[in-house]
Amino acid sequence: MGPHPAVAAIRLAVRRVLHDILTELNTPAGVPAATAVERTPERPPGLPAAPLVLVACSGGADSMALASALAFEAPRLGVRAGGVTVDHGLQSGSDLRAEEVVLRLRELGLDPVEATAVTVGREGGPEAAARDARYAALDAAAARHGAAAVLLGHTRDDQAETVLLGLARGSGIRSLSGMAAVSGAGGRYRRPFLQVDRQTARKACMVQSLPVWDDPHNADPAYTRSRLRHEGLPALEKALGKGVVEALARTAQLSRDDADALDTWARQAEAGVRDATGGLECAKLYALPPAVRRRILRRAALEAGAPGGALFARHIEEVDRLITGWRGQGAINLPGKVVARRQGGRLVIRQG
Repeated sequence: MGPHPAVAAIRLAVRRVLHDILTELNTPAGVPAATAVERTPERPPGLPAAPLVLVACSGGADSMALASALAFEAPRLGVRAGGVTVDHGLQSGSDLRAEEVVLRLRELGLDPVEATAVTVGREGGPEAAARDARYAALDAAAARHGAAAVLLGHTRDDQAETVLLGLARGSGIRSLSGMAAVSGAGGRYRRPFLQVDRQTARKACMVQSLPVWDDPHNADPAYTRSRLRHEGLPALEKALGKGVVEALARTAQLSRDDADALDTWARQAEAGVRDATGGLECAKLYALPPAVRRRILRRAALEAGAPGGALFARHIEEVDRLITGWRGQGAINLPGKVVARRQGGRLVIRQG
């Protein structure tokens, strides 16, 4: 008799991602992974016999299900499996819970396993600050252990919430594309569960008798995502019927494909709108489609030092008006003390 369907689903999702990681590690430089001959679990010369994959685990149902699936699949594919839990220090006793998570991961057979404490700042709001601190800690842990990848337990439900939050911000098609299955420097972060619903992950924990911890912040209406999860999405499903989460997840993938294509177009077009000094020529920018032009402007603002998390569509629209609605207006102040101004037919974006 095979495993419970929920357990089978999470294991299959993790197995696919591990195969992807191994194929990429086994692919010679310059050869597309899709055309490489798979040699899993054999390793090419010069690389460790068994690559390490870490799971980021909070102790919640999603990440515990992910940890259990990784612990099961990794040794069958010649992969070492470890885990990291991040103590944000935002609740009383968080250090003790982190120690409990470490113990549970070790009981699953993961090694190495560690808890890392972070200090959460205030920039961008509590949710964004906690996320920034968490990813910094995960980056450091991956570098410290030489991990090939870090698995994250975001589910299809999380993806739907992310799409709705992006829609509410009005930040454009990129924000509607939600979370990528592969992200981070060198494709470090992998999200195997983006096609798995939250209930499946919780069911997998239950049938395996895995203890889980429900973070009270996830039910706290002070947090935007919590309100969306417990009020917004249920209201949408009541009004529109079941299937809203699945539709939003599909929207994320379609939006990501479109956004990737436009980003590629913008990168290719950027060289043609810069003059000999590297400045942006307004007349050439004006001739581009708005979606391409605004991507070039956003990229220029980021390169000048504007923080991506604080640079919104309304900022780029104001800079865009220096090109499309020029009436001699003054400079535009952007986040990160970046200033955009038009000077003699050129657009200058720099700090100060």
